[in-house]
Amino acid sequence: MLTITEYQVEHIKDPFRILTGKRYEFKLDVEVPEDDELYSENGLYVRAIYSVQEEGGSLVKYDLYEKTTDQYLDFDLEDDEVQQIEAFCREHAGEAEE
Repeated sequence: MLTITEYQVEHIKDPFRILTGKRYEFKLDVEVPEDDELYSENGLYVRAIYSVQEEGGSLVKYDLYEKTTDQYLDFDLEDDEVQQIEAFCREHAGEAEE
């Protein structure tokens, strides 16, 4: 299971109104147990795009990166971890400056 230790959230501006609703970009610093296949001594972060529309919000995309090198990691999170990130984004999307 992931532990989110720090985060940043930013509203993605859409001056041409191409996208419906609002989009938010999250950078989530996460810790994972040493016995997890995602574990890295250099640390990890998740870059997530969260969409809010009239019918609700949803996680559009996420990517995993090694913290010190910014190297993309080609791993998928487990369903419960994706749900955890989506719930976190839903809870904190309103904190972004627009």
